[in-house]
Amino acid sequence: MILAGSDTTTVTLIWGLSLMLNKPHILKKAQEELDTYIGRDRFVNETDIGKLVYIQAIVKETLRMYPPAPLSAPRELSESCSIGGYDIPKGTRLIINLHKIQRDPKKWPEPSEFNPERFLTTHKDVDVRGQHFELMPFGSGRRSCPGTSFALHMLYLTMSNFLHAFDFSTPSNGLIDLTGTVGLTNIKSTPLEALVSPRLAPELYN
Repeated sequence: MILAGSDTTTVTLIWGLSLMLNKPHILKKAQEELDTYIGRDRFVNETDIGKLVYIQAIVKETLRMYPPAPLSAPRELSESCSIGGYDIPKGTRLIINLHKIQRDPKKWPEPSEFNPERFLTTHKDVDVRGQHFELMPFGSGRRSCPGTSFALHMLYLTMSNFLHAFDFSTPSNGLIDLTGTVGLTNIKSTPLEALVSPRLAPELYN
C-alpha cells in the first residue's frame, strides 16, 4: 500500500506541475493562497491543508485528467445483469476505463481543459474517494484503493510544500508536452524539465 501510494504521489505531482507550467496563472494563484495562509517564514504542515482549498482543487483536477491508473483493477460479476442494453453473464470480468469516464463531456464541460476552479464552483461537491462515479481515480466501493487516504494526504502536503518553497519555470518558456504513455500507470512519456528556484528565506532550507 505504501509503495502504491508513493507511486501515485510521484506520478500525480509530475502531471500537476506540468499542467501548471502550461498555465502559469494557476501556479501563481496557488502560491498566492500559500502566501496568504502560510506566509514565507515557515513550511506548510499538516494542519494547514484544510485552508488550502485551491491547492486541493488543483490536486483533484490533476487526478481527474491524469488518474495514476487509467484503468481499474479487474472485477468479476457475482451475478448476471443488464447494462445499457447489454446482457452480461455472471463471472464476466470487467475493467473500467477511468480515464474515459473522467473526461466525459456530459459530466465535465471542456474535459481536456485544466481548470481547478470547477472543483470550487460547478463540481465543488464531487469528491475523489469514489462516492461519485464521474470521478474515481482510486476506484469505488468496498474494493477501492486501501491507500486512498495516505495518497491524498501525501499529495496535498507535498504539492503545497513544493509550490510554497520553490518557483518553477520551463527552460525555454515553451509548453510542456502532456503526452502520456500507454500502460497500467499513467506516466508522462517525456521527462519533466523545469527550472527551480527558492522563494522562501534562505535559512529555512538549512
